[in-house]
Amino acid sequence: MAEASKKQSRVGKRPLPIPPGVEVTLEDGLVRAKGPKGEHFKTFRPEIEVTREGDHLIVKARPDAGRVANQYQGLTRSLLAGLIEGVHTGFKKSLDFRGVGYRAEITPGSLKMTVGLSHTVTLAIPDCITAKSEIIDQGGTKFPRVHLESYDKQMIGQLAARIRSVRPPEPYKGKGVRYTGEKIREKAGKSGK
Repeated sequence: MAEASKKQSRVGKRPLPIPPGVEVTLEDGLVRAKGPKGEHFKTFRPEIEVTREGDHLIVKARPDAGRVANQYQGLTRSLLAGLIEGVHTGFKKSLDFRGVGYRAEITPGSLKMTVGLSHTVTLAIPDCITAKSEIIDQGGTKFPRVHLESYDKQMIGQLAARIRSVRPPEPYKGKGVRYTGEKIREKAGKSGK
């Protein structure tokens, strides 16, 4: 049983470097990071211990916590890596609106989409995300592209997935909202006699 508690996660045992320009403060059960792109924090479970050694963070499982701590060690390190990368360089996602008459209009705090439905769809944009739209001309075809940027990896991924879910790309003509660079597997349509 003593041998099992010494086992560590392959991801979790690697030291996490803190890049220059990022301030990290450790509080009880909380890591707060401040950098050029913003300020954010993450909480971690009581079975995990986060310490700072020089310009690295070390994520360890508490010795008395058992197997649960080993399970959360790698997850905690990955979440903290995303936190530090977010406040240092930020995260970006882009979505393309492909279809006749598809439009994306950004107003402060919301995104208004016209995507071939009987009504326009409006989604709220959280304060931590900046959004802008532009018209792309690709091979004579013009379509709107929405760019999202944030320090919070979870929020930007969630908002991008919600925008895409309003009108997912269909497999016959490829119409719909897709991530920039996403490949859509197109099916052959019905063949006439």
